[in-house]
Amino acid sequence: MISINEIEFARQRIAGNVLLTPCAYSEKLSLLTGCELYLKLENLQKTGSFKDRGALNRILSLSDEERAAGIVAASAGNHAQGIAHAARVCGLKCVIVMPETTPLSKVNGARELGAEIVLHGAGYDDAFEETSRLQLQKGYTLVHAFDDAGVIAGQGTIGLELLEQVPEMDAVIVPVGGGGLISGIATAIKARRPDVEVIGVESEHLPAMQKSIAAGKLEQVAMASTIADGIAVRKVGHLTMPIVRKLVSRVVTVSEEETAAAIMLLLEREKTLAEGAGAVGLAALYYDRLSDLRGRKVVVVISGGNIDMELLSRIVRRGLEHDGRLCELSVIVPDKPGSIARVAAVIAAQGSNIFELSQRRRESEVALGERAVVLQLETRGHAHIATIVGALGKEGIRLLNAEEDMSQSKND
Repeated sequence: MISINEIEFARQRIAGNVLLTPCAYSEKLSLLTGCELYLKLENLQKTGSFKDRGALNRILSLSDEERAAGIVAASAGNHAQGIAHAARVCGLKCVIVMPETTPLSKVNGARELGAEIVLHGAGYDDAFEETSRLQLQKGYTLVHAFDDAGVIAGQGTIGLELLEQVPEMDAVIVPVGGGGLISGIATAIKARRPDVEVIGVESEHLPAMQKSIAAGKLEQVAMASTIADGIAVRKVGHLTMPIVRKLVSRVVTVSEEETAAAIMLLLEREKTLAEGAGAVGLAALYYDRLSDLRGRKVVVVISGGNIDMELLSRIVRRGLEHDGRLCELSVIVPDKPGSIARVAAVIAAQGSNIFELSQRRRESEVALGERAVVLQLETRGHAHIATIVGALGKEGIRLLNAEEDMSQSKND
């Protein structure tokens, strides 16, 4: 267990090298979730995540001998950038092993900060095995991503800031991967405000902390893919699990779709860019995993914002489709001039815009003398889609996916 004194020393040690990030009240999200909601914006840190804190505290406390050996670490992305930033501040050599599946943005971010990058394995645990091998072979100093007292103390400085920024908070919701972040925050807050509830959130694909707490011992879960790559850990820490078990009231999980929707919600409503791991806390609140928090003062830790742009574009598109603001329709028209213009006129009359159009012929679906036209439409919701489908039908324009579109519109 670490102490509040260690966290206070960590705050002094890293001062000037990390940002005191805002903890902003969100009126819009408060209305949506039914609680008085504050967002601790660690996505605004210098490297885009909270990892700067623990990495700096650990590296600044190394002995001269440990510094001279150089640093090695394993990371799914954010710890890599935190370590690279801390190593650059201290003028140290830094080697980071990252999974081969790590988003390019996180790989490039660490490399641009001066780290030597080694890509290895399918996930964090594979990368850590290679890190351990390099440590033994080269004599590097290992800085663990979460199972290290100095790292935990550094992450705990967030808790000290929250005690000052939202002194009357009732609960704090924290993403959970290996457990370093929530261990530090819980230690700091419970030392001063034992009545504050600290709640963890994991991806339902990798609920390592939830299963370990239930079993009363460390449990390793199967490797799985998740858009919350920053918390994609199969086995939590020997140091972190006992702290979480003692100080954290509960750990809940959220789905991939819920996480994606929370990313979209933060981006659209708060103009805040969060990665998957950074959005799971809001996802748990918004999707009623924590309905008992309604009416209370709640802080959600947005732990990072280092999201791959290709993934973000897919999330935005899926979110728009889910809300009925994007729609794909396939219509069958006579294979002659003016047919597509007629379809476009009907759609325009309903106040929709065609932003993409393609054509295809399939013998199983389209007769000779006909063609299928695939339309990507900007729409105003599922009721609007149903109106467009109805208008096309009245004009005798046949849809390949009419039943599917109507069913989707009614269900939503």
